[in-house]
Amino acid sequence: MVLLPRLYPILDASRGLSGRELLDAAADLAAAGCTLLQYRNKSGDARRMLEQARELRARLGPGVRLVMNDRADLCLAAEWDGLHVGQEDLSAESARRLIGPDRWLGVSTHNPEQLAEADRTAADYLAIGPVFLTGSKTNPDPVVGLAGVARARELTRKPLVAIGGITRSNARSVIEAGADAVAVISDLSRDPGKSAEEFSRILG
Repeated sequence: MVLLPRLYPILDASRGLSGRELLDAAADLAAAGCTLLQYRNKSGDARRMLEQARELRARLGPGVRLVMNDRADLCLAAEWDGLHVGQEDLSAESARRLIGPDRWLGVSTHNPEQLAEADRTAADYLAIGPVFLTGSKTNPDPVVGLAGVARARELTRKPLVAIGGITRSNARSVIEAGADAVAVISDLSRDPGKSAEEFSRILG
């Protein structure tokens, strides 16, 4: 079973970061002690995404586990450590066949039915959300709340990542509800290193 750190930062290219800003943010997060990062780019050019992925790999080194959102091809081409798929992406089993047995595989879920189904797949960890209202998606699924996290915890023994509207002010309550880790985008975007250090102190 994979061991997730409490804080799971997501670098979202749609938030208007230049390539250099994205790299700098990743480096700041790594310097603050983050050992797991996901790169999400839903509308980028594949060639540019691959360039950024390779730059991130080279800059961060082997001490940071890098997870590609959605794109198994780029995960393999950039020699990354894992892949995360959503409900509208590759199926977990198709993704596993593509990336092999050794890379981490995560699956997003948004309700108990999806989570129970994902629990039966080859996924290494499962994500549940949005826990709270979020601005990082244009058409978010219904909020599940802390009760949704607790219910998800009852349905799986796999590591559980909570996502959606998680900030320094509510992160501890999410862990207490049953999540192993919190995925964060917005509340790490301003001064990523300092924010990550504060999350680490809060999450213990």
